[in-house]
Amino acid sequence: MGTINAINTKLDQTVRIYDEFYNYAEDVPSGEYDIVNSYFKSVFNTAQQAENFTVAIFRVAQESGENALSILQQIQGTTGPQLTANLCYYLNSVRSRATLLGVLQPAAPNFWTARNVRQ
Repeated sequence: MGTINAINTKLDQTVRIYDEFYNYAEDVPSGEYDIVNSYFKSVFNTAQQAENFTVAIFRVAQESGENALSILQQIQGTTGPQLTANLCYYLNSVRSRATLLGVLQPAAPNFWTARNVRQ
């Protein structure tokens, strides 16, 4: 049976995007969750940061079909730019295609469009 996707027009677009992103639920093994969460607690300053990145790892694992512990192994032991590149690669896989994390070079605009813009 088909469904109708009725959008509640009384909700702001930002609220809808926020709800869609944070209304995420998945059953994960408690042992794996504890391993990933304890690693991030050792790396970050606050428990909230550790929780956010723990959820991000499991969300990336679900979206990509990889194991969360294998993703964690790729992240562990890296520092600086390599860690940033690894996290950006995985986080970009679950983000909107309109925005990318860690992209250092701005996209070059179309020449004909850019030439018509006054500065």
